[in-house]
Amino acid sequence: MAELDVIRAPLLAGLPHGFLGRRGGVSRGEVAGLDMGTRAMDPDDPRLIPVLENRRRGVAAVLPGARLVTVYQVHGRDCVVAGNWNEAARPKADALVTDRPGVLLGILTADCAPVLFADTEAGVVGAAHAGWKGALAGVTDATIAAMEALGASRSRIVAAIGPCIAQPSYEVDAAFHAGLLAADPANAAHFAPGRTGHWQFDLEGYVAGRLARAGVGRIDRLGLDTYADPARFYSFRRATHRSEADYGRQIALIGLDNPA
Repeated sequence: MAELDVIRAPLLAGLPHGFLGRRGGVSRGEVAGLDMGTRAMDPDDPRLIPVLENRRRGVAAVLPGARLVTVYQVHGRDCVVAGNWNEAARPKADALVTDRPGVLLGILTADCAPVLFADTEAGVVGAAHAGWKGALAGVTDATIAAMEALGASRSRIVAAIGPCIAQPSYEVDAAFHAGLLAADPANAAHFAPGRTGHWQFDLEGYVAGRLARAGVGRIDRLGLDTYADPARFYSFRRATHRSEADYGRQIALIGLDNPA
C-alpha cells in the first residue's frame, strides 16, 4: 500500500494537521489515488466506498480516532463552529473552527487554497477553503472572527496556506483582472501580465495578503502548485483542460489532541 503524502507546515508543528495529496488512496480511474470528494452521493452509492476508505486513511494519518467534520462548500465566506452533523446534514459554508479535542476539521480543494489556522495558547483551530471568490468575500476574515469568538486572539493566530494553483498556472481574463482591481486597486500586486488580454493571478499571495491585513503575523506559504504536479495533486483546471470527466479532491486537516 502506497504511503500517504501528508504535507506539514512548520508553523503548525506539534499540532495534528496535514495537507494531503493524492498518493496513498484506493480510488481508481481519472481520480486514482486519495480522492476525498463525496460529490453529494447517496449513502448507498458504491462509488462512496473508496472515498470513505480514503477518508479513514486520512484521519488515521493525522489524528487517529478523531471525528472528521466537513462542510458543504459553496465558494462563499461563511464560517461555522464544527458540530455533530452527518454528511447529509452538513451546513453550507467554506470554513469551520473548533476548540474541542478529538475533532478533525476537513476542507476539500482542487486548486483553491486550503488555509489552516491555530491559536495553540487558546486551544482553537480553524480551516478555510479560499478560492478567489471566497477569499475576495472574506472567508479568512470570517474564520479569524469565529476563532476569536471561541477565545482565540488574532495576534497569536498562525496560518498555513497549502497546495493550490500557482501564479504561472492560473491564467485569468481581463474581466477577472478588472473586477479585482475594482474591489481594491492594491490587488494589482497579485497579477502578472500574460498573453494578450490575459493575466496570471497569484491566489496564494492574495490569500496571504488578506491574512496579513487581518492581523495574522505569522503565515506559512507552502508554495505548492496543484496544477503543475498531476502525480501529487488533483486539479480542477488541469482536468478541465484535459477534458476529463471528473476531478479528484484533496483534503486539508487540522485538529486538537485529546488531553493525556
